[in-house]
Amino acid sequence: MAPASRVVRALWTGGCALAWRLGCRPQPLLPTQSRAGFAGAAGSQGPVAAARKGSPRLLGAAALALGGALGLYHTARWHLRAQDLHAERSAVQLSLSSRLQLTLYQYKTCPFCSKVRAFLDFHALPYQVVEVNPVHRAEIKFSSYRKVPILVAQEGESSQQLNDSSVIISALKTYLVSGQPLEEIITYYPAMKAVNDQGKEVTEFGNKYWLMLNEKEAQQVYGGKEARTEEMKWRQWADDWLVHLISPNVYRTPTEALASFDYIVREGKFGAVEGAVAKYMGAAAMYLISKRLKSRHRLQDNVREDLYEAADKWVAAVGKDRPFMGGQKPNLADLAVYGVLRVMEGLDAFDDLMQHTHIQPWYLRVERAITEASPAH
Repeated sequence: MAPASRVVRALWTGGCALAWRLGCRPQPLLPTQSRAGFAGAAGSQGPVAAARKGSPRLLGAAALALGGALGLYHTARWHLRAQDLHAERSAVQLSLSSRLQLTLYQYKTCPFCSKVRAFLDFHALPYQVVEVNPVHRAEIKFSSYRKVPILVAQEGESSQQLNDSSVIISALKTYLVSGQPLEEIITYYPAMKAVNDQGKEVTEFGNKYWLMLNEKEAQQVYGGKEARTEEMKWRQWADDWLVHLISPNVYRTPTEALASFDYIVREGKFGAVEGAVAKYMGAAAMYLISKRLKSRHRLQDNVREDLYEAADKWVAAVGKDRPFMGGQKPNLADLAVYGVLRVMEGLDAFDDLMQHTHIQPWYLRVERAITEASPAH
């Protein structure tokens, strides 16, 4: 029973319209400039002045046409400039990412690992996956840190080990935006020993929801302090609350627990005997453990209600006026929430979540954004 309990805890707990769309306002001085140009011409005697006297409507139409042409010109110019800037940033990011060789040590059904994969895929970062055997964990024997995910980043002759899903995401995003050496970046997220509510010593990481950027870089990523604060708040919410709703929901009944472990064994790295033990003993163990988790986190008798409330709370925070919390593209909070929920796909809890909440449109948008950003991994 002890190995099975360790397995299950590790696996699941651990024109103008175009300009506005681009965020570029047409320059407000253009109409005034056009009128000033024609007024200057009125002081001279020539074909333009004669035309103005003879046909004011024609002159007005010409002014409007010229003003519109200038407006379209500047809109197109801003559009092309925005494209150039995007291309420049993409080229810099591609150059930085190409320097890294990433290896992710994971359990596929772990929500924290799923968060990291969502981030890597959305940012088109190539990586190798090493599926860790949850019983022996021989694949991570090189590490004194015994949880997953672990990401090993090889940059030239330098190799860095990053622990904790939120640290991995924050450090890599900082690297992509700032270009600082990864070896330096990881020192901003120090590991600290702490004692949790159950009296168990755990490792926590400082600053793990912060991107270590200067003011200009932060403005580029967020556009304002409110967006940065919002992203950090909901990333932490995904770790501190949402992830703890997964186990009580996928192991809610004996039937659901068995279905969940059938999925875990199928997707994980188990030997034949280990798989059988994990499937049946693990399902039984986690069904009982989920009841303790329900009590510890003060969940409702019907734990589905807590899951539904969390999903609709997230949807309300995103709002109706933007497709993602990040605006026109997913930010780190979008990717974190998506990554946590994705591990339930194929299970009754996921189907119920999609049916009984308003989260499905947002979920599908994130899924599409990740698919379009990166080839299938």
